[in-house]
Amino acid sequence: MAKKQAHCDPDDPADDHKGDWWDHVAYDPEHRLVLCVEPGARDAENVEAVVADVKRRTGGRLMGLMTSDEYPAYATAILDAYGEGGVTTPSGREVRRMIPEKVAPPGLTYATVEKRREKGRVVAIVTRVIFGTMAAVETALARSKASRWINTSFVERHNATDRHHNGRKVRRTYTFSKDWRVHESMTYFTMYQYNFCWPVRTLAEPDETGRLRKRTPAMAAGLSDHVWDMREWITMPAVQRR
Repeated sequence: MAKKQAHCDPDDPADDHKGDWWDHVAYDPEHRLVLCVEPGARDAENVEAVVADVKRRTGGRLMGLMTSDEYPAYATAILDAYGEGGVTTPSGREVRRMIPEKVAPPGLTYATVEKRREKGRVVAIVTRVIFGTMAAVETALARSKASRWINTSFVERHNATDRHHNGRKVRRTYTFSKDWRVHESMTYFTMYQYNFCWPVRTLAEPDETGRLRKRTPAMAAGLSDHVWDMREWITMPAVQRR
């Protein structure tokens, strides 16, 4: 954003919020729904923010299966958000001072996908179960309507859709954002507009007459009963008065 990361000076305040800028996206593949997005640097702070937002938006309940790439900050953030208090010793031996730490609760299932590349090409895909058991992962996948494999394909496909909706994210063009505040605003706008205004082909279902009824992610998730148009989306008050 504004300039390439290689040209940014970390000691220059003017280069703050310039260079590489990531979308940390939480995505529900069952309903093709964007749960939340946190634009910013690829660091632990933004990872923690998006995981905490997922927990808040889903009422704190455990997901059937959570997946991500191999970036280790995700495991730390998930354990911090969903972990339960435990007591252990750093060496495993009995000592006077016990050190409290968080442990993964029963039912927390999280796996990662690592794509190994050579000369820019993916040559191997390695999956790992970080929290939970392989049996729990297999059970979650057996119940899934979206996939039978540990993967990050759905969020990657959504990222491609988002690049079509938001010209600021098109690769290798001059349309990249020059101002991080406008970039953030457009990111939130296009992500959530997608939820309510964009009918997804694979979500269509037959109505009572047998004709296919178009559905948005928000409709599939039970958040809306119709496809919103842009006027409805733009004019909807952000704060609802009761």
